[in-house]
Amino acid sequence: MSDLTAAMLERGCKARAAARTLREATPQTRTRALLLLAQKLRGNVEPILAANQRDLDAGRASGMSEALLDRLALNAARVEGIAAAVDIIAGVNDPLGVETERWTAPGNGLDIARVRTPIGVLGIIYESRPNVTADAAALCIRSGNAAILRCGSDCLQSSLAIAALISQALEEAGLPADAVQLVDTPNRAAVGLMLSGLEGAIDLIIPRGGKSLVGRVQAEARVAVLSHLEGMNHTYVHAAADADMARAVVLNAKMRRVSVCGATETLLIDKAVALSLLPLIAADLNTRGCELRGDDAARAIVPDMVPATDEDWATEYLAPIIAVAVVDDIDAAIAHIERHGSGHTEAIVTDDAEAAAIFLNRVDSAIVVHNASTQYADGGEFGFGGEIGIATGRMHARGPVGAEQLTTFKYVVRGQGQTRP
Repeated sequence: MSDLTAAMLERGCKARAAARTLREATPQTRTRALLLLAQKLRGNVEPILAANQRDLDAGRASGMSEALLDRLALNAARVEGIAAAVDIIAGVNDPLGVETERWTAPGNGLDIARVRTPIGVLGIIYESRPNVTADAAALCIRSGNAAILRCGSDCLQSSLAIAALISQALEEAGLPADAVQLVDTPNRAAVGLMLSGLEGAIDLIIPRGGKSLVGRVQAEARVAVLSHLEGMNHTYVHAAADADMARAVVLNAKMRRVSVCGATETLLIDKAVALSLLPLIAADLNTRGCELRGDDAARAIVPDMVPATDEDWATEYLAPIIAVAVVDDIDAAIAHIERHGSGHTEAIVTDDAEAAAIFLNRVDSAIVVHNASTQYADGGEFGFGGEIGIATGRMHARGPVGAEQLTTFKYVVRGQGQTRP
């Protein structure tokens, strides 16, 4: 057995033991750990930023793109945002022990309750966003799950700095530091070991990253997977859209932060308003430095667009680039989304309530939005404090995965001496 294998199996054993303690801890104890973590994040901004600078320097030296550097970069405001998210998670109602339903079974008189309980030990694998270290830890603590975290090598120094504070907060709250463990090696073999389940220690794997990471996890995992796929998001400007609203929503949906998974990657615009509105939207985007790649109909209206290829309709740019298509009507817009979308987030801008209802009902993505930016696809904006990812599958959890979505349930059955005939 290699040293790495032995070390990872030991992590699994420690996580399993810690999960029992965390599950049995009071909500107040878990809340105290979270409040302590937020306090420590605010009190250690300089060490966190120094560690992050080492990651940024290494990223630039390796030729990392500006979009990925933006995802990696921390500053004082972003550290405060991380701490604020932990505070919000601390204030979320503790999901454990909550009865989601209770009834008396007909015929036998049994009192049956469905009660929320932790999943157990989560293996969370993510790439270049160090804030995920704190978000994932906080959500796992709130939901009573132990966690083994494996960040990308590009954010390892930042994540180690944050993980040290997580351990301190857990211990000061009277919880085992092993409840949240960060894999401290960039060796990719550690990922394979996590996907094996560490001899039964890991109950669920959550990947958060690009298509190659998620693909590897889905192909190799020997335990259940809760997938976060790429954000191939669309904003559809309907024929009845308010022009000023459409311009503001599209600009924000694409350009607020191009590197987040909620960014719009394709603009669909109804042919009824394309001639008058598309030049204005294009000018707004161009002014902010966004490249437009259009189909023939879009380029007939705005000739300086780059011609779109088939690949553009299926590309998560995470960059100031947007694909543009003129569509005949709402049916064509929905058909385009069904053909090219990833099931993440889709938006419609319209003042027509009937059209909005059709779109929200027929589009089968995890998040559907009316008259607002796709950039709201974020657990913090949903009131969850943060999220481990946006689940794009259809099983267990869908959309932002917060503390409640990291629980399962058990049935608690109470009788009065019944025996089954």
